[in-house]
Amino acid sequence: METYGYNNPESSQNQNFNRNQGNYRSEKKLAAGLLGILLSPFAANKFYLGYMQEGIIQIVLNICTCGIASVIPFVEGILYLTMSDEQFDRTYVQNKKGWF
Repeated sequence: METYGYNNPESSQNQNFNRNQGNYRSEKKLAAGLLGILLSPFAANKFYLGYMQEGIIQIVLNICTCGIASVIPFVEGILYLTMSDEQFDRTYVQNKKGWF
């Protein structure tokens, strides 16, 4: 079954296998984290995860604050990289939490 960029932790077969083996791997976590850190003024991490409205809001905030608001995607990138792969997928890929 195609998972489109992440392993579905909700499926019982994958869940049991991944918990027993400890090898759950998110396909989007590393890219989203690096985009948040390296391209924070452009809110690239938001667009990569499919949050178009939040990405546009972030770009407008960066313009209005002369780039000071680019700290938000930078911090988000660090948060993405420090959380577990399963937690990242549950929070940002499946549940679509837009901010932090």
